[in-house]
Amino acid sequence: MRVNARNCHWLSRSLQRLADGERPRSTPLGQATNFPGVKANLRFLLVLSLLLIAVAAKAERLVLVSASYGKNIIAITDRDGDVIWSHKTAGPQQGHAGHHDVHLLPNGNILYHDSWTKLTELTLGKKVVWTYDSASMNGNKGKRVDVHAFARLKNGNTSIVESGVGRIIEVDKNGKIVHEIPMKKDGRQHTRWVRFTPEGNHLVTSENPGVVTEYNRKGEIVWEYLINTRCYGAIRLKNGNTLIASGSGHSVVEVTPDKKVVWEIKDKVSGTDIGLGWMTALQELKNGNFIIGNCHAGEANPQIFEITRDKKVVWEFDEWELVGNGLAVWQILNDKQSKRLRKKLAKLKK
Repeated sequence: MRVNARNCHWLSRSLQRLADGERPRSTPLGQATNFPGVKANLRFLLVLSLLLIAVAAKAERLVLVSASYGKNIIAITDRDGDVIWSHKTAGPQQGHAGHHDVHLLPNGNILYHDSWTKLTELTLGKKVVWTYDSASMNGNKGKRVDVHAFARLKNGNTSIVESGVGRIIEVDKNGKIVHEIPMKKDGRQHTRWVRFTPEGNHLVTSENPGVVTEYNRKGEIVWEYLINTRCYGAIRLKNGNTLIASGSGHSVVEVTPDKKVVWEIKDKVSGTDIGLGWMTALQELKNGNFIIGNCHAGEANPQIFEITRDKKVVWEFDEWELVGNGLAVWQILNDKQSKRLRKKLAKLKK
């Protein structure tokens, strides 16, 4: 059995029942077995399970944020919003009003943009180690182009979605195009967020006509969903459904492959005071919860929150002074990523 908070909670309840003399119940692994009635051992296991619960509860969560609209900052905070690393970006002087994508790379560097065309890879020591400018490279000089989505691939290449010119390119470390697919020229070439599916397809969101389009590696459209809002982001969930942040629609919806809406929050999270603004970035956690970006929602609302399947908010990121009203993108780091990053930051201080 995998050690996590849910299993630890089940274990503690089961062991307590046994220690109290109750009959064993079915387990996640099958039918229960009658254990020897050794209460001392059971109580020892109960204490152990409680310790495991405490360890699971203390799993670290760091948050990478990238905010513009006057804040012009990339920062890493703990789960409570305390800043442990930050970097000021160029902002409006680069003609850039909003950061629309950011990634912590496996090597600990950060891939971001502080203009609508230029990508930068920055070390935690704030050394620039790679750049790519879509304004002038690979045939774009003189053309209208802007970049709202990008990613570093497992093979070391970089995927760049060039809005306006309407193509998704994969470039090597020298900036040479090794793969390219065109986007449909009916408004879909003007994009926002793009994320990969497990099959390697691209989930592309386009504000106008307000559609999520899935392209395969050949550039063929294999799935689409017309949401009719200025949608911002979409991710493919583990269950095969697609979670969509509707942008101007003030909502997040989950749709099945046959386009049936099976989960939704809209305008306000029920049972809370959280109003929904411009819905942007999304992340699915291993426990099935969703992390949701709540941009342009005003000072009274969190910029990011975690919500369960039954629509209970279990965590909020509300750092108005740090990110203001323009936090569109972020990345939530799991315990392993957070600990690795902590070690890298500690080495920089030596």
